[in-house]
Amino acid sequence: MLAPLNLWLVFAAALSAVAAALHIGVVFGGASWYRFFGAGERFARAAEQGRVWQHVVTLCIAAVLALWSAYALAGAGVLPRLPLLAAGLLTITVVYLLRGLVIVPMLLFARPKATPFAVWSSLICLGYGLVHAVGVAKAWPSL
Repeated sequence: MLAPLNLWLVFAAALSAVAAALHIGVVFGGASWYRFFGAGERFARAAEQGRVWQHVVTLCIAAVLALWSAYALAGAGVLPRLPLLAAGLLTITVVYLLRGLVIVPMLLFARPKATPFAVWSSLICLGYGLVHAVGVAKAWPSL
């Protein structure tokens, strides 16, 4: 008998896939997209100057996020089991949670660096981490 589908991890996979797609969109959107999504002026200027390095960095981030999506789908039982599945899902969850929580010390000790982008991107990552955490907890017995 098949285990029930872990919808939390399916949703986590969708979140990571959306983030990956947005990163790819930024590469095609150019400097204005780099600015809008908070990548920083250095990345935006590099795009305006026709440089490539910022695109490579952004596409590498997209590839990692796509891999994380695949791991969540494997944990949900949608894709075949991937190597080091339990460790991978735990690591992904911790990375999202830590990235989300980075805003706390920033607000306490470096308030000027707590830009609106830093706040909302941290909240998004915290949400992603919480969805992953619930999904991993539910899947843990089968991992």
